[in-house]
Amino acid sequence: MRVLVVEDEVDMAAAIARGLRRRAMAVDVVYDGAEALDRLGYTSYDVVVLDRDLPEVHGDEVCRELRDRPEQVLMLTAAGLVGDRVGGLTTGADDYLVKPFAFAELVARICALARRTARPRASALTRAGITLDPAGRTVVRDGRQVALARKEFTLLTELMRAGGSALTSRELLRRAWDEHHESGTGALRVAMATLRRKLGEPQVIETVPGMGYRL
Repeated sequence: MRVLVVEDEVDMAAAIARGLRRRAMAVDVVYDGAEALDRLGYTSYDVVVLDRDLPEVHGDEVCRELRDRPEQVLMLTAAGLVGDRVGGLTTGADDYLVKPFAFAELVARICALARRTARPRASALTRAGITLDPAGRTVVRDGRQVALARKEFTLLTELMRAGGSALTSRELLRRAWDEHHESGTGALRVAMATLRRKLGEPQVIETVPGMGYRL
């Protein structure tokens, strides 16, 4: 699950992001409404956790801009009166949580929102003797089950979905790591080397010089 946290209180934003990452979510953080709109211009998310009282561009305006997008919006605010909640939902928020809140409830609400837009169960991918089940998170090569870590599974999924086309290192980094992680091509090379080793011989992942990788 990919989540954008929009919160101008730096400590709170860091705490939310840290907790969500511990639950295997990819989390990006911005601190004002203008930056949020800029980020949403080139990145898609499953859920946007949106503080209502933001600098630069108010959270209500950000929410209105998201009405026609697939992202689910969970609005956070210190204003908990009925009129405040109604106002937030009227702007287009899909859910509304009043500060202070229990972190377990925040996680539960994010997961509930993500289920609303969850993709239908994806069909298994088959290529080069490898069968990958995205929903069951299983990988089998030539009848042998292959146990992969989350990053390795994501990389293999993206390579198989590319259907033989090469993917750039930047594309793979963007899809497998969130922006918080100080990942570079070194981290990608290490993960790719581990993935190749686990898949075994003969090697099926090709390095494309000056570009990236393909399967």
